[in-house]
Amino acid sequence: MVLEKVKVILSEQFDVEEDTITPETDLQADLGADSLDVVDLLMSIEDEFEIEIPDEEIENIRTVEELVSYIEANA
Repeated sequence: MVLEKVKVILSEQFDVEEDTITPETDLQADLGADSLDVVDLLMSIEDEFEIEIPDEEIENIRTVEELVSYIEANA
């Protein structure tokens, strides 16, 4: 469920097909996200899941799987 919501957000934000996004997808290498894109993405994630992602955690989130795990642990 969380993965599906994350895939929808990523698909919209990076203009990619949802079915090309896997848990192993690297946000920067595979989606071409720069630091500003990551900030925008995390703001969308925070709004969608009503959580707060501290700045120090952002650097630990590199893949879709890590993002989903963080959301599941903190939502």
